[in-house]
Amino acid sequence: MMQTLPQFVKSRRRDLELTQVELADRAGVGVRFIRDLEQGKSSLRLDKVNQVLALFGSRMIPDDSKQIGLDHASG
Repeated sequence: MMQTLPQFVKSRRRDLELTQVELADRAGVGVRFIRDLEQGKSSLRLDKVNQVLALFGSRMIPDDSKQIGLDHASG
């Protein structure tokens, strides 16, 4: 089963035992952005989303089917 972006971020944050404040600090974004991301806000800046996802070795990219998917970096 594929996770949604909010589920993925929340799950990974919890796996790393980080609070929203700690994740925001590490990613260089505001706490409000993390809250919006985890709540599934539909209008978020992709560059900031990728700042957060980079901490998990992932990034958002458009795919050929015009849907947005997670690209998990190998490693």
